[in-house]
Amino acid sequence: MEAFRIILSDILTYIEVVEVGYEFLLAYAAQGREDDDRNRPGPYARDTLKGMVEALDGLTAAIDGKGQAFNQVILDDLPKARAAIEMVLDATKISSESVDNLNASIHLRTVLTDLFILGDALE
Repeated sequence: MEAFRIILSDILTYIEVVEVGYEFLLAYAAQGREDDDRNRPGPYARDTLKGMVEALDGLTAAIDGKGQAFNQVILDDLPKARAAIEMVLDATKISSESVDNLNASIHLRTVLTDLFILGDALE
């Protein structure tokens, strides 16, 4: 039972990282930045995106092999959102425009919706 609580806690933490990251990205997109220059005050989009990738990886590991049908839906969606985030991370500069395009990505929005449903079901 204790192991289940740890996994549940981890899943809820990963969900929180993705949700908070998305909220940050909405604000970043509105700032009109040309890049995420470390010479400007933070927080920085690159750090947030890396944290989101780690959370998506953690969710994949935590959910994988669990028997519920919706878990498979999530597992199908997670790599697509991860790929979109990594495309932005691969850029030399992360502009507000590129983050705004990521925010509009159906893949990221689908995962967010999946995680809202999952989070509600777990809490």
